[in-house]
Amino acid sequence: MAETRKLKYGEAVNAALVRLLAELPETLLYGEDVAKPGGVFGVTRGLRRRFGDRVFDTPISEAAILGSAVGAALMGARPIVEIMWADFSLVALDQLVNQAANARYVSRGTAPAPIVVRTQQGTAPGACAQHSQSLEALFLHVPGLRLVMPRTAQDAYDALVSAVHSPDPVIVVENRTLYFGDKAEVELGGAARPMGWSQLRRPGRDVTVVSWGKVTGEVLAAAESLAAGGIDAEVIELTWLNPVDMDAVLASVARTRRLAVVHEANVTGGFGAEVVARVAESGVSLDAAPLRVGAPDVRIPAAPALVGGLLPGAASIAAQIAGRISGTAH
Repeated sequence: MAETRKLKYGEAVNAALVRLLAELPETLLYGEDVAKPGGVFGVTRGLRRRFGDRVFDTPISEAAILGSAVGAALMGARPIVEIMWADFSLVALDQLVNQAANARYVSRGTAPAPIVVRTQQGTAPGACAQHSQSLEALFLHVPGLRLVMPRTAQDAYDALVSAVHSPDPVIVVENRTLYFGDKAEVELGGAARPMGWSQLRRPGRDVTVVSWGKVTGEVLAAAESLAAGGIDAEVIELTWLNPVDMDAVLASVARTRRLAVVHEANVTGGFGAEVVARVAESGVSLDAAPLRVGAPDVRIPAAPALVGGLLPGAASIAAQIAGRISGTAH
């Protein structure tokens, strides 16, 4: 039975894990510092005590974590594994790209590997270059991998529940700066939502702004700033990037006839380019050239002041959008 509770983002993830471990006896939860310490960010606190050996700590070996998850899934388990930072998954790409993503295809659907990989990415003060990369575009290039980037507590809960019921491996990308934010109403216990949802966060008529992950908060603030200057921005948040809700994007762009895509990842090769390409291929006529806003093609420095100058913020997003559509007819 569904209930509603006020939870922080990290608490919503914990609540989803409690539900899945309680409802699905084949579910396992493991990773580095997941069990006894309760997770480096406290998200898995209390789960080892409640569910015993189904929640356990592993050695510091991402290849072992993901490789064992593939094997466990092939034998009927539903492993949820944590890779502490998305950057660390790069040492185990063989397990994700060559094994997990291929299993359902090479077995003609008879032996899928429905693993769920919980990780977090994005910048935080002092995180440095090896703990700050936004890698969603890398994973999205691999057929067979699903990917979701929940930003709100409700989406964090729903995404994890949906991911565990997927026949494909799913990468759930969280954000450590969101774990301890304000509490919000979260509906718990409902049916698993089908993958691929997006959210209309703000209706508007002058430009469609598409974003995902933490930066959507900056986009919404930018939209309010633009409104003060007479530009009415519609904001669409793509919670899922594979499968992705392009129908919502195309319908919006057909109305506004302008497009901006904003992400925290660097611009070159980012998923924003894919969104722009699909809009172009659809044949929708635009009144201004599409705009991509993201980080420049540099490594992320340690100094918070420098990080702040590199990442898209509300002011820079608003300025770039206003500059792009200035002087164009609606």
